[in-house]
Formats: sequence, C-alpha cells, structure tokens
Amino acid sequence: MHPKQLYKLLLFVLLIPVLSSCFEVIEEISMKNDGTGDVILTINLSQSKTKVASVMLLDSVQGYKVPSRQKIQQELNEAVAYLKKSEGISNVKSSSDFNNYIATISFSFKDVSNINNITKNILAQQKIKATNTSSYAYNKTTKTFSRKYQAIGTAKTEFNKLKAKDKAVFNGATYTSIYRFESPVTSSTNPASNVSKSKKAVMLKSSIMDLINGKINVSNTIQLSK
Repeated sequence: MHPKQLYKLLLFVLLIPVLSSCFEVIEEISMKNDGTGDVILTINLSQSKTKVASVMLLDSVQGYKVPSRQKIQQELNEAVAYLKKSEGISNVKSSSDFNNYIATISFSFKDVSNINNITKNILAQQKIKATNTSSYAYNKTTKTFSRKYQAIGTAKTEFNKLKAKDKAVFNGATYTSIYRFESPVTSSTNPASNVSKSKKAVMLKSSIMDLINGKINVSNTIQLSK
C-alpha cells in the first residue's frame, strides 16, 4: 500500500485532491499464528468533514469532478466485488459514513501473501499507475512476519508535476499501519515502528509527504515469540 497509491481500493482517496489535507489512511492487519487473518483499510476525512460536506455540494473543484455519494458507493461496491473473486480472500465487507466521511473495506485472508497483488490489480483495472511495490509474507516455522516496500522512482516525479495547490492537500495527510499478532513480538527491524505495551502489536505512522518523497520506508521484519 502507499502514500497512497492512493488506494483505489478505497476509492475515497481519489477524492483527496478535491478535498483537504487533513485525512488519514489506516491499514490494519490482524494475524493468527497459523497465518490466517483479517485486514481493515480505512480512509478517514472526519477532521475535515465540514469542508468535505461543502465540496460535495459542488459539481467540480480546481478542475476535478466531485463524485456523488452514489458514485463513491458504487466504487466501494466494485472493490468489494473484486475482492470476493480474489484467491484466498473471504468475508469481504465495506462501510461508508457520509456524516463523518469515513470509508472502510475489510476482509479475511488464508495467508497474508494473498493480499500482495490486490491493490496493484485494482489500480491496473482503473488505469492508475502504482507508486510502489509492497509485499507481505509470513514464515510459520520461524514465526517471522515481513513487509517489503519499495517506492517506484517515478512517484516523486509524477507528484512534482501537480500544481502547487494540489500538492498542498497532502501536507497534513498521514498513513498508519498497525499489525496485530497472537504471540508477543520479540523484535521489529523498522526504527520508525513502535511495539505496543502488550507486545502483540506494531504500529508505524508517517506523513504521506514523507512517503512520496522517499524519506521513510515502511518495510519491516517482525519476529514473534516461539
């Protein structure tokens, strides 16, 4: 996932250039020792809900067409339909709160590697270029969870082509990843990540601008207690 490869998975992100810099992208993965687990992906614009509500009344802003609630819901429904057809994915659900402007998609996986190509494939369907490669793996024998992330060099170049007012909407935006486990975490290799007091969760929060500019890498190898 990425500063937002802009999660076509939660098409809400495509609204961001029209809306506000105060938004959050949150990725939560909860995994059991056998490698199965659940994912929750959230786009949260609640900090700017008054502005968003005003924008939603318009036809276009800064040259961007403002999608209707029906269009947003349609995009979420299409993402859900795609996920339901994906290998190893089940229990797919979505929710949209148009009072607080929060959209969520959740699903279960048989193996964490099942989620590796989902975002890329959905973006490809929408003819949106991916801005990074990101993959997950879990070794049941060693109880090691890993995420490999690499930004694609053209991401910053494409971002720099945007108008200044469009770039500005990303200034206050954040990306948070939260990984939860059944067993305690004994080590986490990413220095920007934090292990919870319970030792069963790892969180990394960064600005989307840092991701776009390559100032932070969200790769991580997490060792669980054997």
